[in-house]
Amino acid sequence: MTYQVAVAGASGYAGGEVLRLLADHPQLDVVAAGAHSNAGEFITAVHPHLTAYGDRRFTPTGPEAFAEADLVIMTLPHGQSAALAAQLPADQKIVDLGADHRLESAEAWEAYYPGPHAGTWTYGLPELPGQREAITASTRVAATGCYAVATILALRPLLDAGIASPEDVVVVAASGTSGAGNAPKKALLASEVMGSMSPYKVGAHQHVPEIKQASGAASISMTPLLAPMPRGIISTVTAKAVGDVSAADVQAALAKAYDGEHFVRVLREGQWPSTAATYGTNATLLQGTVDKDSGRVIVTAAIDNLGKGAAGQVVQCVNLMLGLPEAAGLTVNGVAP
Repeated sequence: MTYQVAVAGASGYAGGEVLRLLADHPQLDVVAAGAHSNAGEFITAVHPHLTAYGDRRFTPTGPEAFAEADLVIMTLPHGQSAALAAQLPADQKIVDLGADHRLESAEAWEAYYPGPHAGTWTYGLPELPGQREAITASTRVAATGCYAVATILALRPLLDAGIASPEDVVVVAASGTSGAGNAPKKALLASEVMGSMSPYKVGAHQHVPEIKQASGAASISMTPLLAPMPRGIISTVTAKAVGDVSAADVQAALAKAYDGEHFVRVLREGQWPSTAATYGTNATLLQGTVDKDSGRVIVTAAIDNLGKGAAGQVVQCVNLMLGLPEAAGLTVNGVAP
């Protein structure tokens, strides 16, 4: 059986990656690719690599264009999804890649985002305990933030296993420039980014409350970095050890948490994740150890921020919601060099 899918915000980087994955999906067809300023333009005028859509144009974003869709994927800027969702039928399935419906706490939302809290949808990270079943049963799913995916998957097994303290978790994570979207900004010019790394949103990154909510951490200090690469995220998480913890304990906790998971791979001892190994995939690569000097537990995770951090994760959720094989249209094998 084939399902009809509409994409809102299809002219952005994440929206383009969603379109790329859907073009090769065996059971999903794109009925509408919604855009605002690009409405009416050929899709390949914005995404020249998407030759499968050579004769297709962007449609206006709105309920009329999405009426025939079995499911709507929203890749809109934070704060814009709730208004569109309110215009769609209550029984129409939606996956929202924006932050509008991720947080359970209105207070946490108001501390990090403008505007009122829009309510809470099912959290779209299938690898968390119980979430796969919840996503499958839901009509409205809030996909996970890109930094949050890598950090939660690195941290949650440590806390569940009781080998790390939920207090004083430190995260240092670097993202490619596509994480900032495709709007023209001086800080994202090639001459500003090439050969340089810089921190941003230090001390107040919007993914912190989401990470705390989904991982069980009580306090997090997060420093995000802009890296001179187009895509990818690498997140290094450290936490105070609880008791006498060895590197083998850390690796065992990760292996237990993700035993049988298709898209989360714990690497062999001594092998550490790299962003390049995840390009174009829905994979999360993990490795952990214990710091010899401080005794803190360390886990590093790598993802493609447009893959498992965005479009790949969305398609994974779509598959579950429509009763399709979870891995349909997705891969864990990267491209090299």
